[in-house]
Amino acid sequence: MHMLAVEVQDSFFQEFLKIIEPYKDKIQVKKDKILEYDPYFYERQKQLQQDINDIDSGKIEMLSQEQYDNEMNSFFTELKLKYAN
Repeated sequence: MHMLAVEVQDSFFQEFLKIIEPYKDKIQVKKDKILEYDPYFYERQKQLQQDINDIDSGKIEMLSQEQYDNEMNSFFTELKLKYAN
Protein backbone atom coordinates (compact mmCIF):
# COMPACT_ATOMS: atom_id res chain seq x y z
CA MET A 1 0.00 0.00 0.00
CA HIS A 2 1.23 3.52 -0.82
CA MET A 3 0.36 6.72 1.02
CA LEU A 4 -0.33 9.85 -1.01
CA ALA A 5 -1.42 13.25 0.28
CA VAL A 6 -3.75 15.18 -1.99
CA GLU A 7 -4.64 18.82 -1.45
CA VAL A 8 -8.10 19.64 -2.80
CA GLN A 9 -9.65 23.11 -3.00
CA ASP A 10 -12.68 23.52 -0.76
CA SER A 11 -14.89 24.39 -3.73
CA PHE A 12 -13.90 21.14 -5.51
CA PHE A 13 -13.95 18.78 -2.54
CA GLN A 14 -17.45 17.32 -2.96
CA GLU A 15 -16.88 16.78 -6.68
CA PHE A 16 -13.55 15.10 -5.92
CA LEU A 17 -15.29 12.69 -3.53
CA LYS A 18 -17.79 11.80 -6.28
CA ILE A 19 -14.93 11.14 -8.72
CA ILE A 20 -13.21 8.68 -6.39
CA GLU A 21 -16.46 7.06 -5.18
CA PRO A 22 -16.23 4.13 -7.67
CA TYR A 23 -12.79 3.31 -6.21
CA LYS A 24 -13.77 3.40 -2.52
CA ASP A 25 -12.64 -0.21 -2.12
CA LYS A 26 -9.15 0.82 -3.30
CA ILE A 27 -8.88 4.35 -1.87
CA GLN A 28 -9.13 5.29 1.79
CA VAL A 29 -9.87 8.92 2.59
CA LYS A 30 -8.41 9.95 5.93
CA LYS A 31 -8.82 13.32 7.55
CA ASP A 32 -5.66 15.09 8.63
CA LYS A 33 -5.90 15.25 12.45
CA ILE A 34 -3.65 18.33 12.53
CA LEU A 35 -6.14 20.24 10.38
CA GLU A 36 -8.99 19.28 12.71
CA TYR A 37 -7.22 21.14 15.53
CA ASP A 38 -5.59 23.87 13.47
CA PRO A 39 -6.96 24.52 9.95
CA TYR A 40 -4.13 26.93 9.11
CA PHE A 41 -1.24 24.78 10.35
CA TYR A 42 0.35 24.09 6.98
CA GLU A 43 0.06 27.70 5.78
CA ARG A 44 1.75 28.92 8.96
CA GLN A 45 4.39 26.20 8.72
CA LYS A 46 5.18 27.25 5.15
CA GLN A 47 5.39 30.94 6.14
CA LEU A 48 7.62 30.15 9.11
CA GLN A 49 10.01 28.20 6.89
CA GLN A 50 10.08 31.10 4.41
CA ASP A 51 10.82 33.53 7.28
CA ILE A 52 13.68 31.32 8.48
CA ASN A 53 15.08 31.11 4.94
CA ASP A 54 14.84 34.91 4.56
CA ILE A 55 16.66 35.46 7.87
CA ASP A 56 19.37 32.92 6.99
CA SER A 57 19.92 34.49 3.57
CA GLY A 58 20.06 38.03 4.98
CA LYS A 59 16.98 39.09 3.03
CA ILE A 60 15.35 40.25 6.28
CA GLU A 61 16.86 41.15 9.63
CA MET A 62 15.83 39.56 12.88
CA LEU A 63 15.67 42.09 15.71
CA SER A 64 17.28 41.49 19.08
CA GLN A 65 14.96 41.50 22.08
CA GLU A 66 16.21 44.97 23.00
CA GLN A 67 15.61 46.31 19.47
CA TYR A 68 12.13 44.77 19.46
CA ASP A 69 11.27 46.27 22.85
CA ASN A 70 12.46 49.71 21.73
CA GLU A 71 10.47 49.50 18.49
CA MET A 72 7.30 48.43 20.29
CA ASN A 73 7.65 51.10 22.98
CA SER A 74 8.08 53.72 20.27
CA PHE A 75 5.05 52.39 18.37
CA PHE A 76 2.80 52.45 21.45
CA THR A 77 3.99 55.93 22.38
CA GLU A 78 3.06 57.13 18.88
CA LEU A 79 -0.36 55.48 19.17
CA LYS A 80 -1.03 57.08 22.53
CA LEU A 81 -0.07 60.52 21.21
CA LYS A 82 -2.16 60.08 18.07
CA TYR A 83 -5.32 58.96 19.88
CA ALA A 84 -4.93 60.87 23.17
CA ASN A 85 -7.32 63.60 22.02
